This record gives sequence, structure tokens and C-alpha cells, in this order.
Amino acid sequence: MPGAIDDLLNILDLEQIEQNVFRGHSPQVGWQRVFGGLVIAQALVAAMRTVAGREPHSLHAYFLLPGDPAVPILYEVDRIRDGGSFTTRRCIAIQHGRAIFALSASFQVREQGLDHAFPMPDVPAPEDLPSEAELYAQFGGMFPEPMRRWFSQERPIEIRPVDLAHYLGHKLATPAQYVWVRASGRLPDDTAIHRAVLAYVSDMTLLDTALVAHGRTIFEPELQVASLDHALWFHRPFRADDWLLYAQDSPNSSGARGLTRGLLFARDARLIASVAQEGLIRLRRT
Repeated sequence: MPGAIDDLLNILDLEQIEQNVFRGHSPQVGWQRVFGGLVIAQALVAAMRTVAGREPHSLHAYFLLPGDPAVPILYEVDRIRDGGSFTTRRCIAIQHGRAIFALSASFQVREQGLDHAFPMPDVPAPEDLPSEAELYAQFGGMFPEPMRRWFSQERPIEIRPVDLAHYLGHKLATPAQYVWVRASGRLPDDTAIHRAVLAYVSDMTLLDTALVAHGRTIFEPELQVASLDHALWFHRPFRADDWLLYAQDSPNSSGARGLTRGLLFARDARLIASVAQEGLIRLRRT
């Protein structure tokens, strides 16, 4: 799907309209609100455009209001600090005169240090799993209508679930899931682009993990589901157009909020990033 990934790269290539101010757009594909991963990625791009010679190692963000896909998003970057080893940026996303999203990002010069990481889970390789097209052909009739629409659209990210039980509405004893993810086309060699695409990917399927123990999915109209905050740490070099294993779990769900975590592994078993997110999971009143 080279067209879909080209569209994503174009959308991530923000327009600079003033020093520290950038403008982004959303794909016009009928979404009711802007996908949270897109806002994370665009805000990170805006922050990276104000930093030279250093790469982001972490970001922390809050979703304040739903984004409107019909109008551009303005990203205002505040250059908080430029230190000897670390650089800090804050980015506010604005629509209709109001802040809809706030991100803080930290950048670091490359350094050597102690090294350890969790091992990669033992799961089937992506080549041994059905593609999205094969999944849709085999199980599409069993999916609810919103899920069928999602699977039938051309998307910039390819996803291959390791276990289909959750997608078929089964409850799982352990709230965890494993999915392989990658960009659907070749990306440029610019590491900033790979980090932006990974930020986009990091919001996909994650909050849905909190519903695994309940046999429910984010596609159900009885549920109001939305990201509240998001954190991402970059650990090691990677390519977002190579297969990455996204190992996710949900330690807790209570008070109409679900907490989810994720570890992203490269094909060679290196841990390349960690993610944490809390989201609203509210049962709608009939």
C-alpha cells in the first residue's frame, strides 16, 4: 500500500508558518475525530524541527479535547531548555482557538552506558500469520460493521495479530495481546521519520488491550473509548518499515479508565521502545 504510506508521510511533513509554529492536516477519510496517534506524531515532528543534533528519547502527552479532522491543527513549540546533554521542548496543539493536546519531549546526545532489556516474547513470526486481507476474507463476516470498515480501508500501517480470539469477541484470562506492526511501504532513511511513524503506531491497538479481559472491543457503540494520556520512550535504533512486535498488557481497569502498557521489539529481539497509556473506557447510558 505505497499510496497510504505516502499520504501519511505527506501529512507528517508539517508546514512551518512562523518560528516555532507549524501547521498540520488530517486525512479526509470520514473520521469523526482526529486519530490520537496522528496528533502525537505531528507534535513530535514539530518539536524535532526545533532541535538539531539530538534525537528524542521520550515524550509525555495529554489529550485535552477531540481533534476536528475538518480543520488544520496549529502546533506551537516552546523551547524550554537547551542543555549540555539534554534538550526539552513543549508543544501545544490548537484548534478553534483552544488547546486540544499537550506534549513534552526530551532529546539527548548519543551516549554509551549500561545495557539490559526484557527478552522478546516467543511468538509466531509475522510471515506465519495471515495478512489483513486474508483475515478479512476469512473472518470479515463475523466482525461487527465498524471493525469491517476499519479492516477494509487502505491504511499506512500493516498489522498482524498473533491471536485472533480477541477480535472474535472471546474473553481472555490475561489482559494481554501481541501484534506485529510495520509501515506498509518503504520509508526514507531519516531517523526522525521513523520516530514519527513509531509515535503514530504506538497509539494503535494499545487501549483496546484493556478490553481483552472483558471480551469487548473499541468498535462497540455501547462504549465510549478515548486516550487520556500517552508516554513513549525510545531505547534503541530501529526501522518502522521492518516488522516490530508490539507486546501489550493492561494492569488495571477501574473508575471508567483503563491502563495499558506496551513493549516494541525489532525482529532481532532488541527492545526498541516502551509505551504507557491511560484511556477513558465508559459504558454509555441507554
